[in-house]
Amino acid sequence: MKKIISGIFIFLSVLLFLACSRQMNETPKLNHIQIIGSHNSYKQAIQPELWEQLYDKDSSRAMALQYEHIDLTSQLELGLRSLEIDIFHDPKGGRYKKPLGNYLLRDRGVDPLPFDEKNELDKPGLKVFHVQDIDFRSHRLLFRNALLEIKQWSDQNEEHLPIIITLNAKDSPVDLPDFVKPLPFSKTALDSIDLEIRSVFNHEDLITPDFVRGEFQQLEEAILKRGWPDLSVVSGRLMFVLDERGDKLLRYIEDHPALKHRVMFTNSQENTPEAAFRIVNDPVKDLAYIKTLVAKGYMVRTRADAGTFEARNNDYTRFEKAMESGAQVISSDYYLPSKLFKSDFKVSFEGAIYEKVITK
Repeated sequence: MKKIISGIFIFLSVLLFLACSRQMNETPKLNHIQIIGSHNSYKQAIQPELWEQLYDKDSSRAMALQYEHIDLTSQLELGLRSLEIDIFHDPKGGRYKKPLGNYLLRDRGVDPLPFDEKNELDKPGLKVFHVQDIDFRSHRLLFRNALLEIKQWSDQNEEHLPIIITLNAKDSPVDLPDFVKPLPFSKTALDSIDLEIRSVFNHEDLITPDFVRGEFQQLEEAILKRGWPDLSVVSGRLMFVLDERGDKLLRYIEDHPALKHRVMFTNSQENTPEAAFRIVNDPVKDLAYIKTLVAKGYMVRTRADAGTFEARNNDYTRFEKAMESGAQVISSDYYLPSKLFKSDFKVSFEGAIYEKVITK
């Protein structure tokens, strides 16, 4: 029944899209959608007793970490079409096997909840969690397994609107004793992200920079002059975006000008060959900027809430500005109300849906 209802919503959305497009004399394209997605989509709640220890040490930081998500398949079934995944480089395996948080619990006489019962963290490859040692519980500890779960859902729902997945390549240390120091994302480590994605998804499953750029030399030139692909061409596909800046971004682009032969789009500044998709997280402060980007033809990801603040204060200002901005992807921790503290805050479009058409 859930799949039937989801299918009806998609069908009605597509009909509305086509109707609006005929009125605008325009074929609907990828950048005409507006979708709600989840932030740190893999995240499970910190064990309550550990969270209380964190709260005692730093209440503000602990409150910002007090959120959780349903599993990836359930999010997609609900209608979310954007996910965010944090990944850690672990080429030998075992680096994150024994999180400090579980030792802190035992020191207080508390048994940790089951963790990594399949010994997945022993395997080499990219790992998925939020913060090493304290916020380590994840629906999918292995990046490859997260991809396989998403692919399975996508294959079973072939006509879905494109799924946009942003990735953070995390290597920042926590400046406290006994915390595991992450390995840096070297060029080889960044290459491994592409390799893991391609090991799961076929070329026909993906919206890549090469696919969008076509005969143009620069990706930015392609999206500004010709525009994004038609929705009818990219339905059922996935698009990956590397949400990084600075040296890490430059290492990913190195030897791949205009992202040639790369899997992921990047958060590259306008007026560069790679610019096409921008991450602008504050739609209140940057409302005019996001509107300008969207009007020119860029795609934008922004956030409806952050750090649990909006949910705790029942404040929809940020979400309202996100919708007004025209940003194609709006990320939230609260597509469902929190079960970790009292709040009715819930982010969805009118009609309790998570995807709609941007009309002119």
